[in-house]
Amino acid sequence: MVKKFNPKARHRARRMAVQALYQWQLVGHDIADIEAQFLQANDVEDIDVPYFTEALHYIPSHIDTLDGHMTPYLDRAVNELSPVELAVLRLGVYELSQRIDTPYKVVLNEAVELAKVFGAAEGHRYINGVLDKVAGDLRKVEKKGA
Repeated sequence: MVKKFNPKARHRARRMAVQALYQWQLVGHDIADIEAQFLQANDVEDIDVPYFTEALHYIPSHIDTLDGHMTPYLDRAVNELSPVELAVLRLGVYELSQRIDTPYKVVLNEAVELAKVFGAAEGHRYINGVLDKVAGDLRKVEKKGA
């Protein structure tokens, strides 16, 4: 039986991915250990686990490419971003570049919501601006038609 796409489960997976990436960025533990910890500590019945796992493994192994997409639009160096902003931006750039099944507007909206939950007061505006510009590069056709 094929599981039907569940937007709420995907949202929960994004939320958990941002938390896991945040932890990875701060402590540098093995990503597989962090993944196991999160999967064990959370009720994963209502989480899109394949998405969480894919994002969590893809992002650290392609960090230079992902950061390269956003660097031209940052007002400071990547290492000067807050860990929350960085985790949300990397997840957003990952989705824009690798998950074309997700409309770019959904990627931006989800990133803004995550930034509002985990980030600084106005961080969501910064994240929206950066990801909107990255979407202009990675999703030209889709964005032009919007």
